[in-house]
Amino acid sequence: MWIQFLLIAAIIVLGVVVMRRTGADSHLAIRRLLMMLFILAAVLSVLFPQWLTWVASLIGVGRGTDLLLYALVLMFLTFVYTQYRRNIAIQRQATLLARKIALMEAEYRDDVDEHSRNADEEPRGH
Repeated sequence: MWIQFLLIAAIIVLGVVVMRRTGADSHLAIRRLLMMLFILAAVLSVLFPQWLTWVASLIGVGRGTDLLLYALVLMFLTFVYTQYRRNIAIQRQATLLARKIALMEAEYRDDVDEHSRNADEEPRGH
């Protein structure tokens, strides 16, 4: 029985941590709604494990644990895909930033070189 309380507490804490606003979240309302549904399903699965088997039999899956495994595999693949897309976007941003920095440094060096040439060409009043 204590394991149920521990599992429910862990599910709720992880749900709250995942739903925190990070500042750049798009579709935050949809994600929060889906997370709340996931938390509810997870808590019900801990409290009433037989309901998962009932849902699995409705879908045509043999056992509730198999249904849970299939759902976790789908969630994992979705996570991998979204992280891949996010990684590509971050790499593009880093490439653009590196290019801008390189252009700015080249422009700065050209300005410094031109300034030093102009200073060398000025006649001195001796």
